[in-house]
Amino acid sequence: MHKIALIPGDGIGVDVTREATKVLRCVSDQHNLALKFNEFDLGADKFLRTGVAITEDEWTELARYDAILLGAMGDPRVPGNEHARAILLGMRFRFDLYINLRPVRLFHPRFSPLRDIKASDVDIVIFRENTEGLYVGVGGQFKRGTADEVAVQDDVNTRKGVERIIRAAFEYARAKKRRKVTLTDKANAMEHVGELWRRVFKLVASEYPDVKTDAVYVDALAMNMILKPADYDVIVAPNLFGDILSDVAAALVGGLGLAPSANLHPGRPGLFEPVHGSAPTLVGTNRANPLAAVLTAALMLEHLGHPEVARSMESAVASAVEAGDTTPDLGGALGTDAVGDRICRRLAG
Repeated sequence: MHKIALIPGDGIGVDVTREATKVLRCVSDQHNLALKFNEFDLGADKFLRTGVAITEDEWTELARYDAILLGAMGDPRVPGNEHARAILLGMRFRFDLYINLRPVRLFHPRFSPLRDIKASDVDIVIFRENTEGLYVGVGGQFKRGTADEVAVQDDVNTRKGVERIIRAAFEYARAKKRRKVTLTDKANAMEHVGELWRRVFKLVASEYPDVKTDAVYVDALAMNMILKPADYDVIVAPNLFGDILSDVAAALVGGLGLAPSANLHPGRPGLFEPVHGSAPTLVGTNRANPLAAVLTAALMLEHLGHPEVARSMESAVASAVEAGDTTPDLGGALGTDAVGDRICRRLAG
């Protein structure tokens, strides 16, 4: 029995999580998977109602689940998004989910802004360090609101944190028979942090002689990813650079509506979320694209030990995209719920 916590969250998160759960129930019936779902009331509505984003009791309960499926966080009624930071970043840091896994795959050339591209040219997996870097919130402001104001944001990188994300990328490359791991950084401008990443990358790479390696400055990689995306396979990156590059990569395959992600720490509950946001303007329109959420659910099943079922879900998405059974953002004419129904129909054969 796999216990899955559902957090639809805000905006279209409710809609896409519903469709992802629908598809999970379809494959559960077809493959006799024991999946038990429990929905948590965590989001802007609760925060506005109670003034509390998430309680200690809820943290304790979430830790007992095998996986957490999150829809989206963000609501204009909470301008500072305090609830989103408390819940989303809270899960990453409390559960030490140091791997942010972001696979990017081109299902059909017509969705890419690049000319003369083949679907096989974009199949990239980004390993973004998820608990360190510039996102840890270390820093401060001095003389705020004056002409002499100073703001400092520290980039925190530990040997332990750098080594474990790099090792995770190599382990993945070896297990999945991927050809190359690329490190990206800005070592020419950030000499202390860059030296740590490059030194540890070289040390870890020596343990994986079967995997090719290279190291590319992040600005050059961003350019080359657009010019020659087929050159890249597995990319490992610090927190900020991984965040930016994964969105650039998503643009190559049709946008965030096709971008899944997983936040992982082996042996702990994984957090699975589509990369897109809550899209408040789409709420109630039945136009939100649920495919990233379905692909995220497939990632979750793979993490839970069901890779064949995960592949069947990805194949169903690929088939729907090929047939044009999509929401308007991908050129289709279907509503959010109809896309989920078509995926289930394909899974049923």
